[in-house]
Amino acid sequence: MNISLAVARRARIAVFGYFFLAGFVMGLWAAGLPSLNDRLDLGPARLGSVLLLISGGALVSMLVTGPLVDRWSSRAVCWVSGPLSAAVLLGPALASGYLWLAGLAVVFGMGLGVTEVAMNTHSVEVEHAYGRPIISAFHGTWSLGGAAGGGLTALVLQTGLDAQVLLVAAAVVVPFVYVPFALRLLPARPSRDVPAVDGEVGAAADAGRAAGEEAPAGGGRVRRAGPGLRWGLVAMLGLAAFAGHLSEGAAIDWAALHARWVLGTDPAAAPVAYTIFSVAMTTVRLLGDPIRGRLGSVRTIQLAGLLAALGYVLVLASPLVGDAVRVACAWTGWALAGVGLATVVPVIFSAVGAAGGQVGRALSLVTAFGYSGMLVGPAVLGYVAEASSLPVALIVPAVLAAVVALAGAPAIRSLSAEHPRAEVPVRS
Repeated sequence: MNISLAVARRARIAVFGYFFLAGFVMGLWAAGLPSLNDRLDLGPARLGSVLLLISGGALVSMLVTGPLVDRWSSRAVCWVSGPLSAAVLLGPALASGYLWLAGLAVVFGMGLGVTEVAMNTHSVEVEHAYGRPIISAFHGTWSLGGAAGGGLTALVLQTGLDAQVLLVAAAVVVPFVYVPFALRLLPARPSRDVPAVDGEVGAAADAGRAAGEEAPAGGGRVRRAGPGLRWGLVAMLGLAAFAGHLSEGAAIDWAALHARWVLGTDPAAAPVAYTIFSVAMTTVRLLGDPIRGRLGSVRTIQLAGLLAALGYVLVLASPLVGDAVRVACAWTGWALAGVGLATVVPVIFSAVGAAGGQVGRALSLVTAFGYSGMLVGPAVLGYVAEASSLPVALIVPAVLAAVVALAGAPAIRSLSAEHPRAEVPVRS
């Protein structure tokens, strides 16, 4: 079906709302963890187990959500998953003990996973309907939502209230905030139709559909992850997503510790390393769509992997340079890593979604691949650091940053060759 530009614009605002609210819920949860730990007297081991259960629940639900999206449409799943992901925050918020918290954490994680796949699938549909790259800004908005949730938690704690009160209030109120955004989502589409804007962009998409979805020459049977995508391409894109997420998780969890343990910075200054990474990533995500529009997806992901790898090289080299510049060297490295990794997920998701057909299952698999990198990466790096040193452990994300380009670029190039509309058209 063809979608008018006005409808596409309304849907774009709706997806911004979904990403912001999803990030806001995560920000509230993360910032409230110290209070939750104090209230239930969890300790590091049990708190770590809770976080692992949340991640496990999210990972399982991501794999289940793809077929649901293909069957019922991303709009329908978003309608349910958005409000639900906020409402299930009520469980952990009201848990009276560790065992209750452990069980409810799985449910909370499942709500997060369903929303992650559904809203990302809808975002790629909106991008193709809109006619130019817009996905990166959605992910930047998620980061802003997380910052807003964390900031609101800090403000509430300053007033003397407990974070539990805020979590309960959010679980009751936020589901209703989702509703006006849900009303503006794109209309549900037939399973094999991909929306396009009326006019030249729509005509280009229709031409790509006509040219790009036929069986390969020679009549050979190709194994596909649902209509449109071969399993080999899904695996390559999943590998790139895994590498990007693990490299991102390494920066989130180890940047400040690297500054403190390896560079010997003051405890108050150590968190600046992570802040620089986070600000660089969020800024590029908010402003990076025109970059992909100009360079194309293949060159963008090549540049992303190169910059991220170069950033990690600077971080690894920082202890070897003079005392006067070692901190600046590491900060520059974390900034470059943030700039590079910012565009990895938007580029991969856009390529998968724009290939056409029932992409929910393929996108859920790629999302799960990536999420598993974020899940296992920090723990693996911790074991490596324990066995050797943190600089040795950070070689792993440095290598994987290069894998982003080495796996992602050829996969997207092949995807674009098989499905011409996988490269989002640029509106002049």
